[in-house]
Amino acid sequence: MKTITMKSGFFVLLMALLISGCTPGTKPDSEMGAGAEGAEGSEYDSGATVGTIGEGGALTGSALEGMTISYDQNAINDPNNVLSIKTIYFAFDSSELSEDDVEVVKHHGKYLALNSGASIRLEGHTDERGTREYNIALADRRAQSIKKLLLFQGASSSQITIISYGEEKPAAMGHDEDAWKLNRRAELVYE
Repeated sequence: MKTITMKSGFFVLLMALLISGCTPGTKPDSEMGAGAEGAEGSEYDSGATVGTIGEGGALTGSALEGMTISYDQNAINDPNNVLSIKTIYFAFDSSELSEDDVEVVKHHGKYLALNSGASIRLEGHTDERGTREYNIALADRRAQSIKKLLLFQGASSSQITIISYGEEKPAAMGHDEDAWKLNRRAELVYE
């Protein structure tokens, strides 16, 4: 009986740690099976949802408005699907996701949850400012913040790997804000 109590206590402690790590911008959906907030046609059918983000939804007026939502296996290849967004940009010295990026990552998490054979590599990047060690750590925090949200949406830890590149693979060459903002990113690479 003591083993069951210890296991239960460990589970409760683990869940408390995971929940306490949530920032206001990275809270999970409260209804995994109820479809995306603001999505039309949000009924699940064999693991797939098809609809659009827009009218009456929380994302009206956002960069995501008008994009389709589908969790079919091939949805990640549809340029009109929200899952086609595979680069998440960050503010200087930050690993916090914007509201639109939270929504994008939530959809990727739901896709992974519904497609157990899919796997993703999260590649963290920074701009050139800061030491190499600091940038590797910041890039890792960026990828970890995305991983945490993917897991909250039902993705399995075994579906997700992380590589922290820091400043090693810039998306844009240059030494100004225009280049730096393109380099402060995490890329979601389906394998």
